[in-house]
Amino acid sequence: MTSAVVPLEAFVDLPAHARLLGLDLGTKTIGLALSDLERQIASPLETIQRVKFGLDAAALLKIADRHQVAGLVIGLPLNMDGTEGPRVQSTRAFVRNLLPLTVLPIVFWDERMSTLAVTRTLLDADASRAKRAAVVDKMAAAYILQGALDRLGRLGPQQAEEEDQYD
Repeated sequence: MTSAVVPLEAFVDLPAHARLLGLDLGTKTIGLALSDLERQIASPLETIQRVKFGLDAAALLKIADRHQVAGLVIGLPLNMDGTEGPRVQSTRAFVRNLLPLTVLPIVFWDERMSTLAVTRTLLDADASRAKRAAVVDKMAAAYILQGALDRLGRLGPQQAEEEDQYD
């Protein structure tokens, strides 16, 4: 039972009415977001407090199984100039260790600005510091997942139209 890191385009071929799970991997927490069955809308789900990899992965995969998830979208924390720093290396290591534990396909999604965008939204909503701390990770995961869903939505119809041209 092994998984693979795939390009987002591969998610077009996932079974219909199967959810995706978005992840914002932090050093202390993993924010999770879940798509709807049509893969149009991402909603914040929950936050896993990180303990050690084995326990973190087990909690993550249990949640994925409970929600019948068909794929994982994992935020890749690139530097603003697009280079990879220590956080990217840590994310890639997490995924390398996760691959043998699941059959779910995994895609990386550029998460630059996600936490900043979510924090600004929460500040605009006048959320307290405690409230922001409690929700920012799962909201960042939703922001990451929504970006991937939006791109996936643009891929799906376009590919179908191209296929229709050759029928």
